[in-house]
Amino acid sequence: MSSRRVAKISLAAAIAVMVVSVGGFILALVLDAFVLDRYNAYGEVPVPGSGSLHLPAGDVTVSLHTVVISGPDRGLPVPPLGVTIAPPDGVAQPVLTESIGTTTTVNNDAHVRVWVARIAADGTYTITTDGQVNGYINPRLAFGHKSSAGVVVWLFVATFVVGLIGALLSGRWLARTRRRAVAAAAANPYPRAPPAAAAHEPTDEGVRLERLKTIAALRDSGALTQEEFEAEKRRILEGR
Repeated sequence: MSSRRVAKISLAAAIAVMVVSVGGFILALVLDAFVLDRYNAYGEVPVPGSGSLHLPAGDVTVSLHTVVISGPDRGLPVPPLGVTIAPPDGVAQPVLTESIGTTTTVNNDAHVRVWVARIAADGTYTITTDGQVNGYINPRLAFGHKSSAGVVVWLFVATFVVGLIGALLSGRWLARTRRRAVAAAAANPYPRAPPAAAAHEPTDEGVRLERLKTIAALRDSGALTQEEFEAEKRRILEGR
């Protein structure tokens, strides 16, 4: 297989990897936002209100969850909110860190991450909420965790970068093979003809026949006498 053909195949494969990566990236984002996002996996508490939820050790997301009349154009605005997470006896107080996320809206149901709580130990926690939520429909604080699809999203990003680098390298390789082909054609503008098209070299017998035809035509035209014709004929047949 020629290097030019290999370069073309390599370029096509790199472009295919880029196309698949873009499609996978978009699919992973959609799944992350609408399918795999478990923002309310551990339950919800109304705002204002209180309740008890079983929370696992580790990071727990705290999101504002409400119903909207129409999808917010610039994201769901987060009003002043307050939350207290009381741990079981003997467990350290959870550490609450503000972490405003992007708004996700599905069928007029909207939520946006507000905090991430670091839970010291698995257990049942008493949660009290308050806030300025006038104008919000059925506002709640939802407790859950981030989607595991984030790693897949970055995997497709890395794959796209690999495909892009491969396409650039393959494009340069293909350009070099094209320049070499042009240079070779310029150096040999008259390529050797194939054996079937090569000029036919006449044999000695063929040369004699042609000369005999010539002197016969001269005799017939009167340019040679019969004696001169016979003498020339003998000389040709004797190979002189």
